[in-house]
Formats: sequence, structure tokens, C-alpha cells
Amino acid sequence: MSTAPKSQVLNVIEMVGYQEGAVVSRQITKAEAGNVTLFAFDKDQGLSEHAAPYDALVHVLEGEAEVTIAGKPFYLKAGDAIIMPANNPHALKAIQKFKMLLTMIRA
Repeated sequence: MSTAPKSQVLNVIEMVGYQEGAVVSRQITKAEAGNVTLFAFDKDQGLSEHAAPYDALVHVLEGEAEVTIAGKPFYLKAGDAIIMPANNPHALKAIQKFKMLLTMIRA
């Protein structure tokens, strides 16, 4: 998977489109220290509960989502962000179509 071009203005909201009944992702950048991935979720789509060994920042770009961390639900809308702590189970679900940037730091 190729990453986005460097030293160029990116309109990340337009870099990934919605697909009916699906979750679509596009890697923006990847490095040893971490990566940034753009996601588009169709309504009612999500990522099932899982855990990661690193902190991850979810930044909602448009739409609304429910992010559950260690069993506690959080409701986010465009402009909101939340940090999912390392080793805590978390899940995401689209309340309505939404796009997000996920930034994972591996240090």
C-alpha cells in the first residue's frame, strides 16, 4: 500500500470515499515510530473490540461515531478526538457515516 505524497497539501477528507456496507482505509504515512491511517465507515459499520500495544489517537473528520474503550462508550462528532490507551480493549461503530484519522505512536 502506498502512502500519500510528501511536501504536498492534502485534503484528507477527499482521500477516501464511503462504500456501502463497508469500512475503507488508506494509509497516509508510515514510519518505524508510528503511522497515520484514514478511515471511512458506512453507517452501522465498525471495528470489533480489540487491543493494541500502543496508544492511538482517533480524530473524527466528519460524521458521528461511538468509540468504546474498556467497556465505556464515548460519542464523537466531527472535530472531536480521543486517545485510546495501549492495551485497553476498544471498538468503533458509525452512528452515521464518518471519517477519521487514526494516529498510532509506537514509542
